[in-house]
Amino acid sequence: MNAAPRYWLMKNEPDEYGIDQALAAPDATIAWDGVRNYQARNFMRDGMQVGDGVLYWHSSCAEPGIYGIARVAGNLRPDASQFDAQSKYFDPKSKREAPRWLMLDVQALRKIEPISVAALRQYPELQDMRVLQKGNRLSITPVDAVHWDFIIGLIEAQR
Repeated sequence: MNAAPRYWLMKNEPDEYGIDQALAAPDATIAWDGVRNYQARNFMRDGMQVGDGVLYWHSSCAEPGIYGIARVAGNLRPDASQFDAQSKYFDPKSKREAPRWLMLDVQALRKIEPISVAALRQYPELQDMRVLQKGNRLSITPVDAVHWDFIIGLIEAQR
């Protein structure tokens, strides 16, 4: 028996894998690599399951926020970039027989009218959302079902 779907917020830089690039990829599926935080890695390894909902977040840009909806597509595996000395994600301490870093596939479902951090902060219903907490810099964070439902409601109201 499968657990109920969970929800996640996954940050990506738009010049690397923005929502447009993700939607243009074969089957709109991209490998979510480059995660170099143990807590974010553990979310992928221990918490994510195929079909979980994803808020596709653009970070390190003029207007950070939610730019799309995606889903976890699976295929958890070692992140090959940790072994590539030419990669900015190279980790000389990681060994092929005991990799430190993982990646999985995410399938982009649709682009949305962006919802900025400032816009999200306007809603008291989202005040305790993890991504809005001071000092939160994790690239992957869980999203409570109540927050997911509220944000999906905002997105549907845009249509």
